[in-house]
Amino acid sequence: MDDKIKQLGQRLKKARLERNDPQREFAFRIGVSIPTLYKMEQGDPSISIGKWEKALAVLDRLDDLDYLLAPRKSLFEEVRNQKRDKPRQRAGKKRIKK
Repeated sequence: MDDKIKQLGQRLKKARLERNDPQREFAFRIGVSIPTLYKMEQGDPSISIGKWEKALAVLDRLDDLDYLLAPRKSLFEEVRNQKRDKPRQRAGKKRIKK
């Protein structure tokens, strides 16, 4: 379980570095201390979800939070939705060849 949180921390650090954001500035933007940001990047499980939410917002990745425990769709529901959303085609007049 801790591996997933560590991976999350590594991805946070990578995203921060890709933006060329120093720890001090990024920590300030998300409202945490530098040691707390360091804990987040190390995958410390004691960091609250609210701090992660703020970090995702700063990275413009807040929508990623929606994927946590997102409701699963059944295959039957997916097919039903596709059929429902598919536009109906009118039957054309049959042409009689002479």
